[in-house]
Amino acid sequence: MQSPWWRWTINTQRTHARLAAAAVATIALAATVGCRQDMHDQPKFFPQRGTTLYVDGRSVRPQVENTVARNQGSPDSYYATGLVDGKEGDGLPFPVTAQVLERGQERYNIYCTPCHSRVGNGEGMIVQRGYNKAGDFHTERLRTAPLGHFFHVITNGYGAMPDYASQVTPADRWAIVAYIRALQLSQNATQGDVAAGAHVESLSNIAEREGLPSSFASDWKLPPTAVTGTTDGGLMILPTPGAGPTSNTPAAAKPTAKQSNPGAAPQQQ
Repeated sequence: MQSPWWRWTINTQRTHARLAAAAVATIALAATVGCRQDMHDQPKFFPQRGTTLYVDGRSVRPQVENTVARNQGSPDSYYATGLVDGKEGDGLPFPVTAQVLERGQERYNIYCTPCHSRVGNGEGMIVQRGYNKAGDFHTERLRTAPLGHFFHVITNGYGAMPDYASQVTPADRWAIVAYIRALQLSQNATQGDVAAGAHVESLSNIAEREGLPSSFASDWKLPPTAVTGTTDGGLMILPTPGAGPTSNTPAAAKPTAKQSNPGAAPQQQ
């Protein structure tokens, strides 16, 4: 049985009254909680205006001693680029100590060994698993390369090698460069580099004493899955700024050359 029309009218009036009461309560609650202009008129400092908050009366605080703000300094300096007048410079921008070499070895082992290996021959573990062959630091070209070359490549990347500017600070990049040079010396030492009276032992004997096979000291051989970086299987030669392309310059740097193997990626470094 349906309710009479007058009962429906009374129920509707009650609903409207309840909604009105709820709205009033919501407004009152918002005012109590603090829906005011505090977020708009919040206290803040204005540039170049004084303040009574600090004793010296300055709202802009002086720069913390020995800190450098973003984009401050000399972004075009040798320390930041490894370049002198647009060319790769030689030498390190700060003295090399044992601590610098230790730091460089640590950073090198973290970021460089997957491609270049611990001994720097360019046959790291991911290269052995099919990645592009990395640069061999013990080739004549890289042994005689200026130190700024390594810093520049770490900073900007080249070929299949990405840049590491965001992962490695400039100071650590130079530390890695110092360690690479020490690594080159260690792997290409001669009898004349040994101090008089020092005992020299072959690496194969050391390997056997450590329980490793004598073949451990032999040259590494890449598996057939490794990828060669250049179209002719040779070493990658970076172009000198202002000079023309070389025979092993990547195809991207030689727009007029016809690549015999378009799928081959440039070799790292």
